[in-house]
Amino acid sequence: MDVLVVNAGSTSLKLHLVREDESRVVDDYVAADAVGHRVVHGGRRFVGPALVDDVVERAIDELSTLAPLHNRPALEQIRRAREALPGVPHVAVFDTAFHRTMPVAASTYAIPERWREEWNVHRYGFHGISVQWVVSQVEAERLVVCHLGGGCSVTAVRGGLSVDTTMGFSPLEGVPMATRSGSVDPGAVLYLLREGLLTEEELADALEHESGLAGLSGGGSGDVRNASSLALDVFVHRVSAAVAAMAAACGGIDVLAFTGGIGEHADAVRERIAERVRFLGDVRVEVVPAREELVIAAETRRLLAA
Repeated sequence: MDVLVVNAGSTSLKLHLVREDESRVVDDYVAADAVGHRVVHGGRRFVGPALVDDVVERAIDELSTLAPLHNRPALEQIRRAREALPGVPHVAVFDTAFHRTMPVAASTYAIPERWREEWNVHRYGFHGISVQWVVSQVEAERLVVCHLGGGCSVTAVRGGLSVDTTMGFSPLEGVPMATRSGSVDPGAVLYLLREGLLTEEELADALEHESGLAGLSGGGSGDVRNASSLALDVFVHRVSAAVAAMAAACGGIDVLAFTGGIGEHADAVRERIAERVRFLGDVRVEVVPAREELVIAAETRRLLAA
């Protein structure tokens, strides 16, 4: 089954035609037997791939309030692809689905019950498709995966299952990223709003687009190659601490794997992180090139074969 994989990011669109276990980049909605779409946020409803119909489209739209920079572009491409290729099945594959195995202790915030039960404020986790690919390529009982790119997260995997991760309710939580802040004391956010220093829209824009490596380097794209020494120091410090926390969630660590643009290509940053966590013991370090399109294609085929 040839699968056209549509991966719509907040600022980019990647199209791959996957045939068996090989893929090639394409620049349009080319003919295929099925179409697989990456969708970042599946909430509590989608714990596996879903055949796209109007009902699923509406559900993805409703979840866009949780990840507006990611779900809305994905939904737009789903609609375009369904118009361009109406005669084949379309399947949504969710980044959050891989983290459905996190124990309650890892997925629960210490917040009022109403927030959790009525308003669905939980730790969902992201980058699941990327982590799933790494798991398929690295043999280890206790694996910590650093997905470091435009977005960054660190995930604990034990026995092939996610047991904790740094991203939570949204892709903002966790370690610093290219232009996203990562975790910030909620008190600081409340202060900025309460004092009228920023509007809600200005705050959201700053946390998403003006923070992270970019914010620590005086602005710009957040490219690690142009990052200031302060930005790199903060980044290495936070990611290393997250690796140690994820090792605790795994009950130890056998392999530390890096993927994503920074994880694969920023050798000096990767080596600094690995050196900082040497105290965890004899840890094998692996670099795994990202191939999310192969996971999306496999999940699409699995659903359609069921």
